[in-house]
Amino acid sequence: MEDESVKVEALRLIGLFGALPRLVVFDLDYTLWPFYCEMHSKREMPSLYPHAKGIMLALKEKGIEMAIASRSPTPDIANAFIDKLGIQPLLVTKEIFSSWSYKKEHFQRIYRSTRVPFESMLFFDDEHGNINEISKMGVTSILVDNGMNLQELQTGLEKFSKNSNRNE
Repeated sequence: MEDESVKVEALRLIGLFGALPRLVVFDLDYTLWPFYCEMHSKREMPSLYPHAKGIMLALKEKGIEMAIASRSPTPDIANAFIDKLGIQPLLVTKEIFSSWSYKKEHFQRIYRSTRVPFESMLFFDDEHGNINEISKMGVTSILVDNGMNLQELQTGLEKFSKNSNRNE
């Protein structure tokens, strides 16, 4: 599926839910793209998982903001790849820095820059530790097994909707 057809399907999925996140936060390595960026050079041309860009375009069209939370030791390479892939304009903020505290500090910074409450965020990551710690902050968090795709998006929206109904 190419970006446009993924976007159409993602828009359909988003339309199924009344309660939507105000902000979707993505990890980079093995969530949006299938590699660790520190194993690459800024001169290379990276690629996203096949559904990732279409999903991001659909979220943007629905007015849902997006951010990046990555513990990459090479933020210069991560930022270069984000630019090359054309996803920079889709993001409201990026927190890309090495950290031992899972991603708590990343999310505190995202909150400070966006003012979106943790309960209004949906987070996708491929590491159990990040999912567990960020869930404790009140963020709906989804463990991505094989990259960001439409099934993961649906799982995230369903869990976010259930959590929102519990918080009302």
